[in-house]
Amino acid sequence: MDLKFLPITKKEAEALGWDYVDVVFISGDAYIDHPSFGTAVLARVVENLGCRVAIVPQPNWQDDLRDFKKFGRPRLFFGVSAGTMDSMINRYTANKRLRSDDAYTPGGRPGARPDYASIVYSKILKKLYPDVPVILGGIEASMRRFTHYDYWSDKLMKPILVESGADILVYGMGEKPITDLVNHAINYGSEALLKNSVYHSLLSGINQIGYLSDNIDNLDKDEFIMLNSNKAVSVSKKDYAENFRIIETESNKFFPKVLIEEVDDKYMIVNPTNPPMTTEELDAVYELPFTRLPHPKYAKKGEIPAYNMIHNSINIHRGCFGGCSFCTISMHQGKFIVSRSKKSILKEAEKVASMPDFGGTISDLGGPSANMYMMHGNNQELCKKCARHSCIYPEICNNLNFDHAPALNIYNSVAKVRNVKNIFIGSGIRYDMFFPHDQSKAVQYSTLRYAEEIIVKHTGGRLKVAPEHCSPDVLKLMRKPAFTCFYKFKAFFDKVCKKHQKNYQLIPYFISSHPGCNVADMAQLAVETKKINYKPEQVQSFTPTPMTLATTMYYTGINPMTGEKVFSAKRIEDKDVQRLFLFWYLPENRKAIIDILRRTGNDKYIKLLYSN
Repeated sequence: MDLKFLPITKKEAEALGWDYVDVVFISGDAYIDHPSFGTAVLARVVENLGCRVAIVPQPNWQDDLRDFKKFGRPRLFFGVSAGTMDSMINRYTANKRLRSDDAYTPGGRPGARPDYASIVYSKILKKLYPDVPVILGGIEASMRRFTHYDYWSDKLMKPILVESGADILVYGMGEKPITDLVNHAINYGSEALLKNSVYHSLLSGINQIGYLSDNIDNLDKDEFIMLNSNKAVSVSKKDYAENFRIIETESNKFFPKVLIEEVDDKYMIVNPTNPPMTTEELDAVYELPFTRLPHPKYAKKGEIPAYNMIHNSINIHRGCFGGCSFCTISMHQGKFIVSRSKKSILKEAEKVASMPDFGGTISDLGGPSANMYMMHGNNQELCKKCARHSCIYPEICNNLNFDHAPALNIYNSVAKVRNVKNIFIGSGIRYDMFFPHDQSKAVQYSTLRYAEEIIVKHTGGRLKVAPEHCSPDVLKLMRKPAFTCFYKFKAFFDKVCKKHQKNYQLIPYFISSHPGCNVADMAQLAVETKKINYKPEQVQSFTPTPMTLATTMYYTGINPMTGEKVFSAKRIEDKDVQRLFLFWYLPENRKAIIDILRRTGNDKYIKLLYSN
């Protein structure tokens, strides 16, 4: 197998006969040449445009900065990303403690990237090469494109483009905007991407980017929305909440407007998203020559945990129309589903199955939410006029075609690929879509057949779902279905297991300390887990991440959609108390939980939890 990686050292570039590089990507992750990693995808996209591309993975920012200098000055620009995760989420727990490992680093060792990596990398590059454009991308840049609350410093931060000194920001899935920026630089020169360029006004024609401008005179007033300024939101949480409401509403539109935020004496201009990619465009991305392997440089440095998790996985679609308030997916990937063709998926499955280390199991055949493949509005024109944050909450949209038959067809076809013995669905599954009331009998049949096949064939014995909570008030703020829906699915799960004589487990995930959640809510959740005889081993404590509805409620104490006040547990001690309730079954926690319930006037839950 002829494996060709993009160069990450000067020697590798020289071996290719290169005396210059067009684009250098700086990443907080190790270089894994796999379509699940954004830097690899964008690097291959730019390479496909005929450019010479190099990658600097996890550069040392604390020495003489040789990593940032090894390829010299690129002809077009530097591309900067903190990595697959926001660097602060990657480095810290919900209790703001440093993590002991990093899944995107060889050997899982921590400390390979700095706090606020995008800012640190960009400042270094602008100091070393002030006249070379720096373009920010990735989830960290995407979700910090406006003034945002930063949980780890417990303060508002200005748009990351201001904080970093970079020239342009790419948000969302970056294949189209990075292509446009490369062509822009080629047509007008790399200086056209700099802040002070005479071609700066032309950036208004490139979708899905953000940039700073001294004025907005060249923009059509009917085409943009002026947000509350950075100065205004710094003194008014109500103004901050209002900004989020506008940002999220526009992000859910097919044709959003330009959004502008005044920061200091400049304007942060964020152009609208591109229309969703076509199936053909998405297929073309997966046709790029990924080796699907970590760079050979890491061979003696230990395994990369994130790679081990996904190296035999296949992504079949993008986007999520679930709209959960604590999730970043719809604000980053969009709510409109873009699906790959069956031909493209099968071709990748054959490639995976032919890899030397393939053991017969495809670890995941899914997407952000596994069961949204090929789903869309029956009437697309209605979708183009819609600004709903979710197509399935508070109820399933009447226009949504959520036939699960196409996904079943993909599973069954991939199962026939040579060397494939098992297919697991590791992505999240929206079980609230399994019981439609007003769909055709054919759709109802395919939906329940899909659910049964997932349980019997694709779980590995443990099916993970995410009801997240049981409290109606908390679930409403989460934008999640009622807990009765989970019970309905559990009954179906148990029935299917009995039918097929399977001793399988249903594993529900829960979140503690979500905005709106109090001690009584957690006590009730503990009671519900007792009812279903489930003893959680791992639980998630809510972590406020930039640009989500839940984080906005956490910071402001306001639900921006309704204006209602929302309580949040903010002290570490209060978060620990809420988390404790999910471990109610441990003998060492019993006394503390009883004391908490008495102290907070929730005595009624004591008997429900500890009847003896």
